[in-house]
Amino acid sequence: MDDSQIGTRNARGEWAPNANLKIAPFYRLPPDWKEVVAWVPHYFLPWNIPIALSAVAYWAFALPPVETMATLSVGWVLKLLVVNVVAVALFYGFFEWRLYVRRAQENRFKYNPTFPADRTSKVFWFGHQNLENILRTFLFGVTVWTAIEVLVLWQFAQTGLWQTNPWIIGVIALFVPVIHQAHFYCIHRLIHTPFLYKWVHSIHHRSVNPSPWSSLAMHPLEHALYFASMLWHLVLPSSPVLALYQLHYAGFGAIPGHMGFDRIEVGEETAFDPHAYGHYLHHKYFEVNYGDGLVPFDKLFGTYHDGSEEAAQKMRARLKARAAKRATA
Repeated sequence: MDDSQIGTRNARGEWAPNANLKIAPFYRLPPDWKEVVAWVPHYFLPWNIPIALSAVAYWAFALPPVETMATLSVGWVLKLLVVNVVAVALFYGFFEWRLYVRRAQENRFKYNPTFPADRTSKVFWFGHQNLENILRTFLFGVTVWTAIEVLVLWQFAQTGLWQTNPWIIGVIALFVPVIHQAHFYCIHRLIHTPFLYKWVHSIHHRSVNPSPWSSLAMHPLEHALYFASMLWHLVLPSSPVLALYQLHYAGFGAIPGHMGFDRIEVGEETAFDPHAYGHYLHHKYFEVNYGDGLVPFDKLFGTYHDGSEEAAQKMRARLKARAAKRATA
């Protein structure tokens, strides 16, 4: 495909889409209902429905009976850990292999034209971004993921009480992405405070040019805060499957924003939008897009970057004013 049809490259070879990012259309007043209706399918695809189905598949095939989960035991916990390791290896590994190892679409639609494997840096373990990212994903990420998963499933099994009303389940399921984005924005702003950024979140930001394995390359404390979105289902009128959906939205849903590509080609003339641009801009500039346009907190608090030059100028002015304030403090 020809990426110049929908975007441009600057003198450094960095690609950007011509169209600016937009927050969810129902937040813009007055709402354009035709735009809202056109947006709705993008809420469910390409990620939300498959991630929800992955939670159903886990409940049906990967988890033991509820009676077994009511008692913590090495057997079922270890099995769940292995299942999570395999699922992450296959899902993350597929996109990494296709886009960054096989380089099936070369650097078409790639924001940063370089590939992490082509460069070494002392900031990463053993000098390699991918190696550190993979090790952090499996040593800490999947371990913390599984620990929180076990805690919540054990709690549901202990009580035996969860929501069965299909209407309530449907509403909660519909809002799982919203819960994730609100939770993520809050913990993301928290770990961007100076102390936590220096000692915790800076690890994730080493991947200025992210790839799929960068998604869960974090400090263990950040993993705990991130996957804690599943805990909301212990206070909501929810169920184990919805709690799994919330966890999978965090775990598997972390990958789109770290693709590094604006379009994923699925044929010679067909590609889909993984919704990667907003979070890529966060990795590039650090101080913008702490959340997603689905929940408009960045827009409300002045940290939204839509990819335009106007947004870049506002960002620079904000940072300059902050630096001046610190200088006079």
